[in-house]
Amino acid sequence: MAELTTIARPYAEAVFELARQESQLGPWSEALKFAAAVAGDGSMKAMLSSPRVTHEQKLSLLLSTAGSNMSETGKNLLRLLLKNGRAELLPEISKLYDELKERDEGVVEADVASAFPLTDDQLKALTAKLEGRFKSKVVARATVDPALIGGAVIRVGDEVLDGSVRGKLDALAAALTK
Repeated sequence: MAELTTIARPYAEAVFELARQESQLGPWSEALKFAAAVAGDGSMKAMLSSPRVTHEQKLSLLLSTAGSNMSETGKNLLRLLLKNGRAELLPEISKLYDELKERDEGVVEADVASAFPLTDDQLKALTAKLEGRFKSKVVARATVDPALIGGAVIRVGDEVLDGSVRGKLDALAAALTK
C-alpha cells in the first residue's frame, strides 16, 4: 500500500496542480473517481494486466469506458498511465488527489473511534472543537471500538489524540515498567 502511494503521489500532485491552474478541481475529482472505479473493476483489472491483450486494445477499452467522462487532458493521463503500466494506480491517484483538494480548500478529515456510539450532538460539539484546534473545516467519521473501554481516539492526518481509557492504561503500564 505504501509503495502504491509513493508511486501514485507524483501523478496526483501533477494533476492537482494542473486542475488548480485551470480552476477545474471539482471536475477533475469526479473524472478521477469515475476512472478509478473503472480501473478498479475486477474484469477491467484482469484485462489491463493480461499479457494477451495488446497495448492498443487496452488503450481502446480504457478510453472508451473511463475516457467518456474525461477531458482531452484526462484522456492523455489515461494514455500515460497505461503506457507506463500504471493504470492500477488510478484508485490511489484519485484518493491522493482528493486529499490535496480538501487540504487546498481548508478541509481536514477526522476519524473518531469511541468506546460507545456518539450522539449527533456529541459529534457536532467534538467537530466544533476540532475545527478550533486545527483552524480548518473538519469532516468527522465516527466508529465504535469497544476495546477502547471508554473515551475516544481521534486521528486527523498524522496527528493522533488518544483520550481513551485503553490509551491511559497502556501509558500507565509503560510508566510502571520503566
